[in-house]
Amino acid sequence: MKKIGVILIALISTLSSNAQENIDDLLAAGIDDAKRFSTNYVKPANDGVAYGINNGWFNNAKTPKRFGFELSIIGNATFINDEDKQFVLNVRDYENIRFPDNSPSKGVATALGHNDPPQTVIITYDDPIFGNQEQEFELPTGIGSENINLIPTVFLQASFSPFKGTQIKGRFFPKVDVDDVKVGLYGVGLQQDFTTLLPADHLLPITISGLVAYTHLDGSYDFTSSSNVAGENQRVETETNTLLFQAIVGTRFKILNFFGAVGYISGENETSLLGTYTVSDGVFFSEDIVDPFTIESDTKGVTATLGANLKLGFFGLNAAYTIADFSSASLGMNFSF
Repeated sequence: MKKIGVILIALISTLSSNAQENIDDLLAAGIDDAKRFSTNYVKPANDGVAYGINNGWFNNAKTPKRFGFELSIIGNATFINDEDKQFVLNVRDYENIRFPDNSPSKGVATALGHNDPPQTVIITYDDPIFGNQEQEFELPTGIGSENINLIPTVFLQASFSPFKGTQIKGRFFPKVDVDDVKVGLYGVGLQQDFTTLLPADHLLPITISGLVAYTHLDGSYDFTSSSNVAGENQRVETETNTLLFQAIVGTRFKILNFFGAVGYISGENETSLLGTYTVSDGVFFSEDIVDPFTIESDTKGVTATLGANLKLGFFGLNAAYTIADFSSASLGMNFSF
């Protein structure tokens, strides 16, 4: 199970470490400015992860027979859009941040992008001894610096059909800890084949079903030992909760089937910068900031999926492509009993 989560752990690790990089320094500009920057920086990554963890919930419009059990291994690649790799930093929206060349605004990297060349800002802060002071900081870059252009996710999923046409699903891997990064995921879903409710369902050439699924992901990154700012228990914690609704239509042949679906995703994301941060001028003044801020955002959007399923006895393969704000491709192996 630990190996199943390695790809997602690597992604959360990269996102979290880049999110932390220099954001703790921005606290010198004030909590409001640091939070405003972090909100724009993290939002595309939260959206991409929310879409990624909601793919692969189904591999066919038709559900297994009653008491049927299915085990699946699902790999998914969510593609990063160019427009999600940067945002416009408008200095008028900030109280204590400006560009060294006094530009009114510039495009800077989100957690999914890369600042090339590096981008710096001037932070103004009030020192109780020396008055108004300025210091230059380099803005954090994103996972684009590692040439990462997609968000990979991998799931183990199991399903059981307690009634004809009804399939209960679950996906899960336990929270594991790798290099100060902890991440875990679980989800539950219900797929109902509506054609089984008809008296002559076996005569229809297609199957129509519906799916509703809930997914929860939480992760944390402890960067106390690598932070540029003195303090204790410094970490980034992130949590995503989503609901997915899909209507599915597919063929109902024995070996090869095709399916399509339209759906809607609704999610809530929360990312917190926690711990104690000692902001200091290095000589006379220092201030402890505890649990600086929490960022909350929503992920909402329509999805459309096309796919195919090949079934050979108890073994099956499926592939699908989903068009959404963050489009993705999925591949799954299924074992039915």
